[in-house]
Amino acid sequence: QVQLVESGGGLVQAGGSLRLSCAASGRTFSAYAMGWFRQAPGKEREFVAAINWYGSSTSYADSVKGRFTISRDNAKNTVGLQMNSLEPEDTAVYYCARGRLRAIYPGTDSYADWGPGTQVTVSS
Repeated sequence: QVQLVESGGGLVQAGGSLRLSCAASGRTFSAYAMGWFRQAPGKEREFVAAINWYGSSTSYADSVKGRFTISRDNAKNTVGLQMNSLEPEDTAVYYCARGRLRAIYPGTDSYADWGPGTQVTVSS
């Protein structure tokens, strides 16, 4: 099992940027894909971005493609999400998750461990 803690959320104006970070504990962090998901009030949790175990492959939801960038540092057991050109529709709680496999899958059932989440609020 991997314990995950997100940080970096906050309040930002539309058009601004935020960088989320997820710190993982556990020796097996580098063996798995990692993902970011988000959940807005009254909506289901949705896929945002994912990166494979080595960092050589990434995937993004269409709604964030070109604006968000996921990265990982296996030496530091961290995964990041750089969010640019933020929109009010990006407002949500953002969750970091550890994949069950090395490859990328977008579904929530492909992820085994979840952080508690960090709030991102984008004002118009």
